Amino acid sequence: MSTSGMNYAPAPIPAPVVKENEFIFAAIGLDHGHIYGQCEGLIGAGGTLKWVYDPDEKKMDRFSKAFPFVKRAKNETEILEDKEVKLVTGAAVTSERCALGLRVMDAGKDYFTDKAPLTTLEQLALAKEAVIRTGKKYMVYYSERLHVETAIFAGQLIEQGAIGKVIQVIGLGPHRLSAKTRPEWFFEKEKYGGILCDIGSHQIEQILFYTGAKNATIVRSQIANYHNPEYPGLDDFGDAMLVCDNGATGYFRVDWFTPDGLQMWGDGRSFILGTEGFIEQRKYMNLGTKDGSAHLFLANGKEETHFNVFGKVGYPFFGELILDCLYRTEKAMTQEHAFKAAELCVKAQMQAVKIS
Repeated sequence: MSTSGMNYAPAPIPAPVVKENEFIFAAIGLDHGHIYGQCEGLIGAGGTLKWVYDPDEKKMDRFSKAFPFVKRAKNETEILEDKEVKLVTGAAVTSERCALGLRVMDAGKDYFTDKAPLTTLEQLALAKEAVIRTGKKYMVYYSERLHVETAIFAGQLIEQGAIGKVIQVIGLGPHRLSAKTRPEWFFEKEKYGGILCDIGSHQIEQILFYTGAKNATIVRSQIANYHNPEYPGLDDFGDAMLVCDNGATGYFRVDWFTPDGLQMWGDGRSFILGTEGFIEQRKYMNLGTKDGSAHLFLANGKEETHFNVFGKVGYPFFGELILDCLYRTEKAMTQEHAFKAAELCVKAQMQAVKIS
């Protein structure tokens, strides 16, 4: 049973798009457990993990156990100066992710960071400038869509017109706190960015993606620390309402209140309403059952169907990202989309009303 979403990494579903050593990448910054999912995804798509570096030797010890073939760099520079490395993936402390990305892009490599990709609008401006100046990518691991099979399948159904035009997306992103297992920076708002910037980034990205919107307005956002006064920098609850530039709407709620009795670290769900039907995703579990993950429910004018897509859809983003890096295309995700989701999650946090 997973106790924390911080260390959740889906088992890879190999779908190589390149041969061994054709796409060499490295990992720098092991502060968040998502780095394992990032690397597993790239390896499953045929990428070759050559290097790892983190100033904390214990983090590198753990990483080396998961990827025993990886070379341990003496410092960050050793990786950045390696001309074979085409991409650097990282999961540094959230507030430090942009600075790492700037160094990576200035070294002539593409960058693939964990979400949230940054914590301030000033960092966003620097990242945008670096992308233009270097011609390199600043891609983001929005894992709750990119590394979840129901989320991929929902996108395919929408593209096929299964529910008509999407008019609203509701996202629920509960997580188990597991406070004693968290690093100190996790509770410092200037470092993790706040709950709407952090795990809220998943939800905002999905709202933009499923509605097909290019932009959105934060109508209302709220944060609270309801039950963790010993961690004054923590938001343990947050929600927001958005209106997209195409008229669709979105609402999401994120929190750290998953009870210990739940079989999974969070009962992540998504509800997508279209003009001709709706989709519900039960991403990680089906409450009250032992049915596992990857449940999607579809209802439209033709059918009412329960799909279990575990092991059937895969994670095409990673292969598409590798090919995008090699051929300078934007099939996996546009840079505009990655940055817009980042901008809106920062704005949602900045505008949030604090509930006391």
